[in-house]
Amino acid sequence: MGKLVRFGVSLEKSLLDKFDALTAVRGYASRSEAFRDLIRGMLIERKWKEGEEVAGAVTLVYDHHRKDLMGRITDIQHDYHHLIISTQHIHLDHDHCLEIIAVRGRAGELERLADSLRSIKGVTHGTLSVASAGADLD
Repeated sequence: MGKLVRFGVSLEKSLLDKFDALTAVRGYASRSEAFRDLIRGMLIERKWKEGEEVAGAVTLVYDHHRKDLMGRITDIQHDYHHLIISTQHIHLDHDHCLEIIAVRGRAGELERLADSLRSIKGVTHGTLSVASAGADLD
């Protein structure tokens, strides 16, 4: 970890009280940890908007009985193989599966991959979440 710097922040008491309550609910050890997390989140969002490289996960829930669904999912993953780090397939119940696809690449490309997968008939839910692609947020 780099050198720590102390600085002051002025907030309305009501806003600080809400922040402290959220900090406690989420289990942060201190306000500082919560602020660091918020700042990192804003930096990742900026990278996303500027098209820089990010890492993340595409999650899909789908009905595996849907005709040719698995073939379409696999075909799209092969089309985007350069972005995919790994996949995990989980059986939720007799009819539904969860697919978690670890990805890394430029934000726009990851969004196109996620949109391609989410739009397949039989996919009931899909999300894309992103994180930093490295240690540049310390």
